[in-house]
Amino acid sequence: MHILTQHFLLIILGLTALVWGGDRFVTGAAAFARNLGIPPLMVGLTIVAFGTSAPEIFVSIFAAIKGNPGIALGNAIGSNIANVGFVIGLTALLFPLKVHSGTLRREYPLLFLIMAVVAGLLWNGMLNRMDGILLTVGAFTVVGLMIFWGLENRTTEPMAKEYADEIPKGMQTSRAIFWIVVGLLFLPLGSELMVSGSVAIAKYFGISDVIIGLTIVALGTSLPELMASLMGAIKGEHDIAIGNILGSNMFNLLAVIGLPSLIHPFQADPEVLFRDYPVMVLLALLLYGFSYFHDHKKGQLGRLSGTCLLSIYICYISYLGIILAGG
Repeated sequence: MHILTQHFLLIILGLTALVWGGDRFVTGAAAFARNLGIPPLMVGLTIVAFGTSAPEIFVSIFAAIKGNPGIALGNAIGSNIANVGFVIGLTALLFPLKVHSGTLRREYPLLFLIMAVVAGLLWNGMLNRMDGILLTVGAFTVVGLMIFWGLENRTTEPMAKEYADEIPKGMQTSRAIFWIVVGLLFLPLGSELMVSGSVAIAKYFGISDVIIGLTIVALGTSLPELMASLMGAIKGEHDIAIGNILGSNMFNLLAVIGLPSLIHPFQADPEVLFRDYPVMVLLALLLYGFSYFHDHKKGQLGRLSGTCLLSIYICYISYLGIILAGG
């Protein structure tokens, strides 16, 4: 078997373990929390939102431990670009989305604030442990805000019913704990395989870890968000379809970048700030604008919007693909 094929096989096996392990972890944790009497909205805004970012978080931790923090940074930024351009773009193209949740209206400004803070931290080209502490504390703060907003609006929040329908009912606590343990075993296993394969491919092509993180790793770890958004749209749970993306993007910028900085402070490739970060910000701004003002219907994210987001992502990933192929 060709050595390059072996590397890609490692990534595929790792990705499979990541996606399946993340799904099992979220299922078990959500059912366990429900059995404890925690309101579905709180479970959805915390455990489910965190769970869809679990692959990115575990990959970033293992990348930092193995001395390849560039993969973590590329994964965080690339996943955010994929989440909006590919996931929301494709979902809106197939199933036009209605946006009417008050929680989402609060999450947009919070996401923009986080993007501004992270850009400021990246400006000097270095992410140290103090930056990591700030971002990690920010992640916990966001979780606290989500819980507060959820409790404050649990009777009127449209996502409350959507999450209540999604979170597993009737699963025994012992079975829920079993799936939590299984998920926590497969997530690090998948991360180890995926990081190993990604580092090997980067060395094979003679390119930076960041490019691999922005392309192969980012697209792969965005698959849970894709499935969550598509299933949410199919079931008419439009706020979940978009809410998962906004929550995931915040966790990506805070936890996926913050944790590697704590483990292994590193220099950030300046091209990330000037080439990739603007694409992420542009897509976030377009998503905000399309959600409220496009398709002649306030709160309608339609096929034209989806086509625009998806086209930008295809152009961006094609450009990175040229860099990857050219080495």
